[in-house]
Amino acid sequence: MGAKDFFEKSIPEWQEERLALNEKVMDIAGLEIKRFFSLDTQTYRDGALPARTKELLGLVASLVLRCDDCILYHVVRCREEGITAEEFQEACSVGLVVGGSIVIPHLRRAAARWAELVGPKQGEGAGQPA
Repeated sequence: MGAKDFFEKSIPEWQEERLALNEKVMDIAGLEIKRFFSLDTQTYRDGALPARTKELLGLVASLVLRCDDCILYHVVRCREEGITAEEFQEACSVGLVVGGSIVIPHLRRAAARWAELVGPKQGEGAGQPA
């Protein structure tokens, strides 16, 4: 998913497409693919670490791996889990430090989608110099 593609769809349109494509994968899935999808779902459930922490970890890993589709998924899930703007900002800082400056374009897109979810007052300008 390139920068252009990243903003061509609204978040609800992206979610709808993701669901439809996942159904197509399941139509052709063998046991291994089904097991992997199940493992992925189970991994992000509450356990010793709460689901909200796991979503922040997923966001950081996705930033470092520079997977825009994954980043958007975890941005949405972080919002659903009640992650605050401050927590989101700190997780993004970790992703940037671990991944280096090559993460910056992906960080920009993550911040834009976060702002889209939470609104401009909560999503923009956190940590910006005055």
